[in-house]
Amino acid sequence: MPGIESTSSALAAEKLRLNLIAQNIANAQTTKDVNGQAYKRKYAVFEAYMTPEQAAPGIDTQGVRVSGVKEDMTPGLKIFNPQHPHADKNGMVEYPNVQLSNEMVDMIMASRAYEANLNVVKTSYQMAQQALNLGK
Repeated sequence: MPGIESTSSALAAEKLRLNLIAQNIANAQTTKDVNGQAYKRKYAVFEAYMTPEQAAPGIDTQGVRVSGVKEDMTPGLKIFNPQHPHADKNGMVEYPNVQLSNEMVDMIMASRAYEANLNVVKTSYQMAQQALNLGK
């Protein structure tokens, strides 16, 4: 079923988006990552694609996929705190560029998109079941 194929790709993309949002929230206070820098917010870049004859001959399947995960290069907030272990020589600590309110809005949008795609799968399944029942 071509509709299920495209919906499943959207579900996978939204799942990755939700995982990145969770990672951003978890690192909202990480002042030093493995590179020695303040954590940078990560986001997924989606792209549409079309695969010819994947589902059935003559039917092109459309979908969405994650073309990459990028870092938001917006500078983080710098706060004067000379007692902090990650303070620079001027006593400034750079915090991540993660805004919890923005992450929560993104999380709600991603979960709603995931939920909508799940409803498409459920409806497609019910329609297929009803079509099979007609043949009985």
